[in-house]
Amino acid sequence: MFENLSDRLEASFKLLKGQGRITEINVAETLKDVRRALLDADVHYKIAKTFTDTVKEKAMGEKILTAVKPNEMMVKIVHEELAALMGGDSEDINLKGNPTVILIAGLQGSGKTTFAGKLANHLKGKKGKNPLLIAGDVYRPAAIDQLKVLGEQINVAVYTEEDNKNPVKIAKAGIKHAKTMGYDLVIVDTAGRLAIDEEMMKEIESVKKAIDPHEILFVVDSMTGQDAVNTAQEFNERLDFNGVVLTKLDGDTRGGAALSIRSVVDKPIKFVSAGEKLESLDVFHPSRMADRILGMGDIVSLVEKAQDTFDQEEARKIQKKIAKNQFNFDDFLSQIQQIKKMGNLKDLAGMIPGVGKALKNMDMDDDAFKGIEAIIHSMTADERSNPAILNGSRRKRIATGSGTSIQDVNRLVKQFDETRRMMKQMTTGSSKNLARMMGNPQQGGMR
Repeated sequence: MFENLSDRLEASFKLLKGQGRITEINVAETLKDVRRALLDADVHYKIAKTFTDTVKEKAMGEKILTAVKPNEMMVKIVHEELAALMGGDSEDINLKGNPTVILIAGLQGSGKTTFAGKLANHLKGKKGKNPLLIAGDVYRPAAIDQLKVLGEQINVAVYTEEDNKNPVKIAKAGIKHAKTMGYDLVIVDTAGRLAIDEEMMKEIESVKKAIDPHEILFVVDSMTGQDAVNTAQEFNERLDFNGVVLTKLDGDTRGGAALSIRSVVDKPIKFVSAGEKLESLDVFHPSRMADRILGMGDIVSLVEKAQDTFDQEEARKIQKKIAKNQFNFDDFLSQIQQIKKMGNLKDLAGMIPGVGKALKNMDMDDDAFKGIEAIIHSMTADERSNPAILNGSRRKRIATGSGTSIQDVNRLVKQFDETRRMMKQMTTGSSKNLARMMGNPQQGGMR
């Protein structure tokens, strides 16, 4: 999302590199470049100007440490102000009430229905909620069917009245049904339009008045840039929503919506979403997003994703098998499946400091493990559990069965052996062994 902005900001900070101290002249030159970068990212010009004025004021303040390099100090100040611009602290969704009623609003094509499914899945898994989805979009073809499919995928019930074309009555009846059946969370999907119109606004205002939701979330396609901010303003004036959801962060977008929307509507960004996977929904953390914009990665989010995805008991079993040198291809396949659940591979790699920039022009899709999985699935149970028996004829058969080459099979077996050896050293060796492996890529430590 922020690749271009990140590059531009990095270039701006280089103007200060090698400077002995911060002066009004070199700060002005750097911030002129920063302002241009923000404008190119589709940030509103008033917000861009206020931002750079604040950074300049802090950079020229009395608290600048002489021991810190000017470009490093500028990065620190810009990081703080970027986080503040996007809200400062993350804000939780309001889950009061029984059932909690959440109303989803936004334009057509913003990803409301998909988000409704993702939110139900998120709150079911993270908060232990028992959600009911209400299909309130009575206009868009297949909207109800889409919500039903999403509900089936995450094992969440969907309330529909396909013969009823009154969103207000559907929402009220759905909430009544939720109370009767013991659901503690209701998420109401609503209709959108291709553009804001009075009829649409009156309809969603009526829904809000009828159900009195505990939380109203405005869903916006981040790829629409500054238009997203204008739309948010109009919706907020009519609905006074509680928070913003930015969708399609994996698209080719300049990021202006994420950087501008909080300042314009004074409402927090609560969630961000990238991709179609139902697990690809994250709580928005302004400071972590500032880290990513400035090329610092986002290790905290990466660790959280791993903790949410990986089975702790399974991890302990794997650790014991590694220690006994019993780690096999079945275990390897199991680990791959868990990694895939964490989300888009390129996004995950981008959370590691320095790696995102290195992967900028690389094509890294969700099928990256497809060939490896095909090879492993073509092995017999004995071959998966005892890789040592993989002789030449067996490897040839596996290559034919998986639609790959003998070289692909050989490469995987070699990498598996190196990985197993490295994991064994990490589990049973000293910190000295670990340090040696990480410092010597020839031993496979960096793979």
